[in-house]
Amino acid sequence: MPVEAPNTIVARRLWLRELRADEAALIVAGEQPDGQEWADGYPHEGTLDGARMLAALAAGGAYRPGFGMYQIVLVEAGLVVGDIGFHTAPDTTGSVEIGYGVAPGSRGQGIATEAARALTTWALAQPGVVEVRAETDLNNAASQRVLDRSGFTLVAADAVLRHYVRRREG
Repeated sequence: MPVEAPNTIVARRLWLRELRADEAALIVAGEQPDGQEWADGYPHEGTLDGARMLAALAAGGAYRPGFGMYQIVLVEAGLVVGDIGFHTAPDTTGSVEIGYGVAPGSRGQGIATEAARALTTWALAQPGVVEVRAETDLNNAASQRVLDRSGFTLVAADAVLRHYVRRREG
């Protein structure tokens, strides 16, 4: 397990390894951080967006450790197959939003669902976090299945997006 990572969440088949800001900057620059093996199709456009967001938050002093971007690593292969993370730190009401993406060749294997469950469980165990939100494009049935299988509830839909939430129990 990478010891230099700020946070690593262990799931059944996966490690969710939080990226450091310097690693995010490397990815944005088109470089692969030392010691990483990437699946074909990684990084994808969502990865680059998330890495830019992380670098901007860190540069502006708004980054909160733990609430960044995580690479999804298949433990058996030691291969980065996608990423999942938070758009920002939790707001004053204890709400935080996640987003995720998996390389095309790794889709349909339950990887995104396992990652979403693990990250959401971790988030809801943090002090002050009461809910995790996510949204999908109206026609993204695969992402909607990920959220359904990860314990999220559909709470609203509009002409473009479906909005989901999972709240702390108790």
